[in-house]
Amino acid sequence: MSKLAKITFTKAAAPKGGVAVVLAGEDLSFGQIAGEHLSGLEGGFSRVAEIAGFEGKKKTTLDLVAPAGLAVDRLIVLGIGKPDDLTRDDWRAFGGTVLASLRAAKASAATVLLDAPEDSDLTADLEAEFAMGAKLRAYEFDAYKTVKKDGEKTKDLKLTLSVADQKAAKKAWAASEAIADGVILARNLVNEPANVLGPVEFAKKAQELEKLGVEVDVLGEKEMKKLKMGALLGVAQGSVRPPQLAVMRWNGGKKGVAPVALIGKGVVFDTGGISIKPAGGMEDMKGDMGGAAAVVGAMHAIAGRKAKANVIGVIGLVENMPDGNAQRPGDIVTAMSGTTIEVLNTDAEGRLVLADALWYTQEKYKPSIMIDLATLTGAVLVALGNLNAGLFSNNDELADNLLAAGKASGEPLWRLPLSKGYDKMIDTPNADVKNIGGRWAGSITAAQFLQRFANDVPWAHLDIAGTAFGAPKDEICQSWASGYGVRLLNQLVADHYEN
Repeated sequence: MSKLAKITFTKAAAPKGGVAVVLAGEDLSFGQIAGEHLSGLEGGFSRVAEIAGFEGKKKTTLDLVAPAGLAVDRLIVLGIGKPDDLTRDDWRAFGGTVLASLRAAKASAATVLLDAPEDSDLTADLEAEFAMGAKLRAYEFDAYKTVKKDGEKTKDLKLTLSVADQKAAKKAWAASEAIADGVILARNLVNEPANVLGPVEFAKKAQELEKLGVEVDVLGEKEMKKLKMGALLGVAQGSVRPPQLAVMRWNGGKKGVAPVALIGKGVVFDTGGISIKPAGGMEDMKGDMGGAAAVVGAMHAIAGRKAKANVIGVIGLVENMPDGNAQRPGDIVTAMSGTTIEVLNTDAEGRLVLADALWYTQEKYKPSIMIDLATLTGAVLVALGNLNAGLFSNNDELADNLLAAGKASGEPLWRLPLSKGYDKMIDTPNADVKNIGGRWAGSITAAQFLQRFANDVPWAHLDIAGTAFGAPKDEICQSWASGYGVRLLNQLVADHYEN
């Protein structure tokens, strides 16, 4: 949960007390207000910096307690490197770096003077990125910790950002905070234990978006049987927890404009079914609904900032368990499309869930594009590690737009191939298609499988198995769950689908 009480904005002015933060360039250059403020430091800042070995390099900090000659109790100087080289990612990371320094200092309140050196173009949007970084770094998942040691206790921190244009910064933050809240929602969903967050409970979380004006419908097992969703239902039949299909609709665009469709894999826990996984590390499979979490978080962000776009989120929610009613390797199921699928491995279940969700979405809502997100394959980690999600698409324009959105949002993608040659790897004499293609190119054959259910709709598949959870911690995320995909999807909608 976030340990940041509130972010407020004030007009740029020299700090008058308490804990303060100022920015320094790599050459120890300061903005005008910060420079004038530091001129009162006894002995001069240059001498203090020299003694401490502080040179203003990017993401470094200098912490001065009770600095003589200044009115503040504590001064933290954040190095921002070369101001003219800075990106949105940098400003977001700066916010996280400052938050971490304030936590280490056990500050309960602080003022950050966002007064950058003159050659830095610090806009209201970048100030909002700084605020977002602070809010995301403040996140902790501690809902189930009932007892904490004294050293573990953290108080909510009140953060004030002192900026040149208070009104512009507040406006930019209103949109950015909705995005940050969407990321935090996705993190919470992925971090929740599976005994608490089953398909029904997850669907109820999606229904909470109605408070933001999102229309939400939930289909149960009975409705899905009528729709003949044999692929999704086959995965769910081994669990006592009933499957759900949640549909979220944000109608912020012009009436009649075909919606953008976001589809998420929501396997709330994946044992592998009869093709059971090894015990070691299986606890991580509470996060196998990271795609669905990203879709819910993205819908929160899009609705929260009142995006002028029509967007639909569809999430297939199941649990994959190995009881006496579970589907077996060798079973053949019929998807909603009428396609027959030979299930050779019950641990390749996410693609079965998405097959019916993709078909339902295009049949029901006639979207302009479809993007599915799934923690689908371990193979994508072998290929890309934790630093990029895998991108597959039947449409070059959509792929290019997603790559650009990934770069702009700080959630990168790497495109991998699709071709008829790979398609042959999932052919089977016993049905229309089999659900695995063998040891090689596992993430590609999974995407080839999904492409069969996209038809001619511009479609992209994002394999986020390496980025949704367990990725290396950084300046804005210290959580096991990252909330990956929320910023990316929001960026895509903002850049290409708002009217």
